[in-house]
Amino acid sequence: MRQPYLLQHLLEDTATNTPSKEAIVDLVGGRRSFEYQALHALADNCAAVLQNLGLARGDRVAVYLPKSAEEAAGIFAATVAGGVFVSVNAVLLGHQVAHILADCRVRFLITSRNDWERVREDVTKVESLQFLLFVDQGKQETSNEIISVFDVMHQAGKPQGSTAIGEDLAGILYTSGSTGKPRGVMLSHRNLLAGSRIVSTYLTIQSSDCILSVVPFSFDYGLNQLLTTVQHGATILLLQFRFPSEIVRALRDEAATGFAGVPLIWAGLIHHTSGLRDTKLPALRYITNTGGVVPTSTVRKLRELMPTTQIFLMYGLTEAFRSTYLPPSEVDRRPNSIGKAIPETEILVLNSEGRPCKPGEAGILVHRGPTVSLGYWGKPELSREVLRPHPLIPPDEGGDIVCYSGDLVKTDEEGFIYYIARADSQIKSQGYRISPAEVEEVLMEGGELSAAAVIGLPDPNAGENVHAIVVPATADAVNPEGILRRCALRLPPHMLPKSVEIIDALPKTPNGKIDYKSLRAERLARTTPAQAGP
Repeated sequence: MRQPYLLQHLLEDTATNTPSKEAIVDLVGGRRSFEYQALHALADNCAAVLQNLGLARGDRVAVYLPKSAEEAAGIFAATVAGGVFVSVNAVLLGHQVAHILADCRVRFLITSRNDWERVREDVTKVESLQFLLFVDQGKQETSNEIISVFDVMHQAGKPQGSTAIGEDLAGILYTSGSTGKPRGVMLSHRNLLAGSRIVSTYLTIQSSDCILSVVPFSFDYGLNQLLTTVQHGATILLLQFRFPSEIVRALRDEAATGFAGVPLIWAGLIHHTSGLRDTKLPALRYITNTGGVVPTSTVRKLRELMPTTQIFLMYGLTEAFRSTYLPPSEVDRRPNSIGKAIPETEILVLNSEGRPCKPGEAGILVHRGPTVSLGYWGKPELSREVLRPHPLIPPDEGGDIVCYSGDLVKTDEEGFIYYIARADSQIKSQGYRISPAEVEEVLMEGGELSAAAVIGLPDPNAGENVHAIVVPATADAVNPEGILRRCALRLPPHMLPKSVEIIDALPKTPNGKIDYKSLRAERLARTTPAQAGP
């Protein structure tokens, strides 16, 4: 039996072994179901079109579609044809899409006619782009450079086999940094297969699983959900939602066994309007997080509302995928921990001199293992900042490249890891370095808030003042003074917010994380920030 070493092998093998098994249930705008043989055929047909158009080994193929079976097929098709997929979040605007396509010199774009019209004005300026492949039927374009996949499927035939090996580039995921425009993280076939193998090991993914997916495939964990599903012949449910109650209904009606969400999603689900409290979910085997640390108060509420569902708390970064996870058996004992290293991985916590930190001492999390990426596309200097030689094992003694996360963490005496903050997002006030996450944790404890973000704003005397931006959990008025009085009981004076600002919703990045950069930029641009405080 072949050992898979290319991304497309996962789909090929499962489609061969269980062709009639339900692979994808698309809940967007109705309910469409795709068996594995149909998904495989869709990917093969698209790959044949790409090859017929002259795709060369390593050519970039962008997939700009809403979460759908067609998007999944496009990702696999790119690698079947011998190319590299570039998954582009469907919520991005024209200029953002154009930046990604131009940055990695995309030749082929798989999209729909509606999505194309939304970005056409900007994307047509991308010089490298040569071919459009539409996944929806419609009027055949007159230009030879515009091909409709569905219109030519019956002529496509079978694609030629790829000559790629596991070390080759398979995909590029774009992620935002602390400064500048998004940069593309390069992932090899082996990176992606290792991530699928490792996560499915500790989550014990099986063919009987039915996994609800709301995280975009352009996000590392969203993509991983697709790959682990396909690897094990399970079923993935695709959902786009506006309200948390829609997630709860999908979990119930589809008897989902697994689900992952960013912290803002979990904050919405524990709110009484989601219906989670009154909904029984006997099939839901596990839930897990991505995109940030879940507040302890939220974790405890989830344990209360879902006592029979296992909670896996995880930490990761696109440059190395998952790094740690906390087993469900430890959640009640240490709900604020991100756990220990995932299988096949070593996690180091290093001080500024590159030496291991003692328990309780803050240091940078450094990741070593098979999921460490190939670096940033076209940015060798930035890659060298993040991907460096092992600091403790010389190359001639077996040392390899490790990933410096840029995240400050600490360990306890038993080796469990605790997230502190981004090294570049700490607030320095009155000579103290302050973790925004630690202040946010206390803000959320009162239960009157559904979300909170803490940033530093300049102060001529203190250096920076701690500024809290909060979202009420209900329509009832929230008293900033009351919040500060409560926080004063849990925080030392230097960590206490100097001001509390109430807004309707926190801005998010395309991957669902709180957009701290825009929060701070907007307030710095104001001559008189809209603040409330004592």
